[in-house]
Amino acid sequence: MAHIALYRTWRPQSFQEIVGQKHIVQTLQNSLREGRFTHAYLFNGPRGTGKTSAAKILAKAVNCVNGPADEPCNQCDNCIRITEGSVMDVVEIDAASNRGVEEIRDIRDKVKYAPTEVRHKVYIIDEVHMLTTEAFNALLKTLEEPPAHVMFILATTEPHKLPATIISRCQRFDFRRVSLDEQVERLHVVCRQERIEADDEAIRLIARLSDGGMRDALSLLDQIMAFSGKHVTYDDVVSITGGMASDQFEQLVRALQQRDVTAVLQLIETFMQEGKSADKCMENLLYYFRDLLMVKMVPDSQAVTDRIIDVKRFADVAATFSTEQLISMMDTLNYYQTEMKYSMQPQTLLEVALMKLCSANAAERPAGVAAGAAQAAPDDSGSVDRLVPQLMSRIQRLEEQLAQVLKQGAAPAAGSTPNGRSSARTTASPVAMKRIVEKLDSFLSAQEDAGTKAVLQRWNQVLLRLKEQKIQLHGWLVNGEPVSFLDDAVLVAFKNEIHRETTEKPANKQFIERVIGEVLEQPVRLVTIMLKDWKAAADRQPSTQPKQELKLVQEFEPPAAAQEEWIHEAIQMFGEDLVKIKEE
Repeated sequence: MAHIALYRTWRPQSFQEIVGQKHIVQTLQNSLREGRFTHAYLFNGPRGTGKTSAAKILAKAVNCVNGPADEPCNQCDNCIRITEGSVMDVVEIDAASNRGVEEIRDIRDKVKYAPTEVRHKVYIIDEVHMLTTEAFNALLKTLEEPPAHVMFILATTEPHKLPATIISRCQRFDFRRVSLDEQVERLHVVCRQERIEADDEAIRLIARLSDGGMRDALSLLDQIMAFSGKHVTYDDVVSITGGMASDQFEQLVRALQQRDVTAVLQLIETFMQEGKSADKCMENLLYYFRDLLMVKMVPDSQAVTDRIIDVKRFADVAATFSTEQLISMMDTLNYYQTEMKYSMQPQTLLEVALMKLCSANAAERPAGVAAGAAQAAPDDSGSVDRLVPQLMSRIQRLEEQLAQVLKQGAAPAAGSTPNGRSSARTTASPVAMKRIVEKLDSFLSAQEDAGTKAVLQRWNQVLLRLKEQKIQLHGWLVNGEPVSFLDDAVLVAFKNEIHRETTEKPANKQFIERVIGEVLEQPVRLVTIMLKDWKAAADRQPSTQPKQELKLVQEFEPPAAAQEEWIHEAIQMFGEDLVKIKEE
């Protein structure tokens, strides 16, 4: 027999098997026991917390031969067939793939017919937030006043996307993330029944990684079993999930405390060689510092005990930092984590972030480092002090290189940092400014070339093709206009800074360059500039056009009749003696 995934094998079949949703189970069971169940329910909450399972259990409970009862018997023909999904009157619809108004109109037309196999018709609409506005409108009246034999159960992970008119017609139940202890208990039950030997630390790590979703925890356990067999260890979980053990983080934090840049970079390189991703390392490191902060500020909190296995070990590490230092480090890491989303070199950003943490001022050192420095030899402290300016200089060079990679040839605006934020203290060096001016002069000289004219003639084709393939990028690029074409670079001037920054994001920029290259039938690079900066540069550019002599040209020759009339009037006004007629 083919293997069935653990989360399917252990899917709850009764209310008592639902984990971590006692408030919902008790309410539903009381309403079933008293016969006060309603016609429409809305189940919402995070993924893998039991929304669809609870809906199917409720469908069985109202249609059980021995019911309606607070628990389905799971023995009668109705319960068995509903579990198998073979009852035509219990319909489960995936709104993500059936989101149109026609599907909802089909339901609206069928609800008026009485059920043929069971007591109640039940419609379970999963991911209901995916329905279109027209589909919601078609559902409204039916949802408000359905026939007595019909029940609707709507399930969603994003209730804020539902119209208020839909929510007001349903009884709403909010599913919560399953707590760590409840997940651990359930996983131990599964391991005992499946005859799996699992270390307690491994089970707790699986529960933490599932982020409150019982289904995710069972899927992860199933995956680890495929790797390690019937014995699951903590190291197996770390290896399979691509995570990092807490002792690895501790080594990294100790190196940061000692401002040992070499050790920090070696550890990062080791993580990369082990197959860890830079963004995952950054995320896990943020969580580690978060745990240190929690241990330091609220050591007895449940938020600490839920995430940390060895609290004492964390407390020892946290004692070497002040609260302000931990918060500052988290701010730095969070900033670079945000920048990673738009970077093509996330490892470089991770290294820059950690070097910034290493290069903190001596006054901001952790307590343990300060004490160690006091006992160090004078030569050692002097070498450390000399190392700080070198590190700061290296970080600045790395940031400049990173900015050039992100911009990919775009001229940086004056008074802006590599990350795009304005800074009055940051100015480009004279050499860099000279190169920028020379490059801009080349573009100005090329604005009348045949290549530029060819780009201008085909630009509408570029916009049209971009609109067909990715309309969002068309909305950003239409704000710019091509002003010059030099070598293989198309210079586009933008009126709005936000539009320019969006097109400069690596993924967007590569897509636009590909479309332009297809239209021009040659590989191109996209370079951007603000339109006001382009016009200012053009105004400063000396004119190369030859000066033209201004001449007064008579636009038309008055007819002869008009000339004689003017002469006659002049003679009458000034006298014949004063008027002299000259032929030109």
